[in-house]
Amino acid sequence: MTEKIIVAEGVRKSFGHAEVLRGIDFTVERGEVACIIGPSGSGKSTFLRCLNALERIDDGVIRVNGETVGYTRREDRFHEWRPKDFARFRRDIGMVFQRFNLFNNMNALENVICAQVKVKGISRADAVENAHYQLERVGMRDHAHKYPSQLSGGQQQRVAIARSLAMQPAVMLFDEPTSGLDPELVDEVLEVMKSLAEAGMTMVLVTHEIGFAREVADSLTFVDGGVVVETGRPRQVLSSPSSDRTQRFLSRVL
Repeated sequence: MTEKIIVAEGVRKSFGHAEVLRGIDFTVERGEVACIIGPSGSGKSTFLRCLNALERIDDGVIRVNGETVGYTRREDRFHEWRPKDFARFRRDIGMVFQRFNLFNNMNALENVICAQVKVKGISRADAVENAHYQLERVGMRDHAHKYPSQLSGGQQQRVAIARSLAMQPAVMLFDEPTSGLDPELVDEVLEVMKSLAEAGMTMVLVTHEIGFAREVADSLTFVDGGVVVETGRPRQVLSSPSSDRTQRFLSRVL
């Protein structure tokens, strides 16, 4: 029996008078690679940030790894999370952004070590060992002692991925991780993500890399105007979309 690790039901989110998410339903099974595509401004990145509680939803419910995001149930009542609850939750959810957000005053190795020691509270010796292992996974072990200014954009993004992996997350969220890279650097990041998928990592990706979605994803969701227009197997959605809106979007990007 498959296990749903992410369940979103009726998720709504507004910024001022602008309703960005208008009732999103979305599920991801453990070990699944789920890609989300759509035009700019469709709400994709906002939804991803809601999954990690970086944005608070206005209505609906999100459950991740069996936990209702934002609330704890005690004595048949729901109690709103405190700041420490959000911090605890985010420790188990890795997120990689468009921007690498590395600490410029730390080399690659220290960037991967830092959160393990300061957030998870593990020993530095264990953190160093794990950091070397994660840098090896993303092909960056030979660059462990280089600073961000000495690395290409693709290399910095791979360090950012290693930093997230070092926290041993249950889910990895990627917000257009290649959109800020020069075209010739995109493939090296996609190869790392492909290897994570092959290793069984549960991943949700907001991406414009349609070829990657076709080859690697288990599900593909098209979002527009804050709603899910269509979802299904990638090859089915890409080759025979059921929605005219999906078809118009794909005709512009394929």
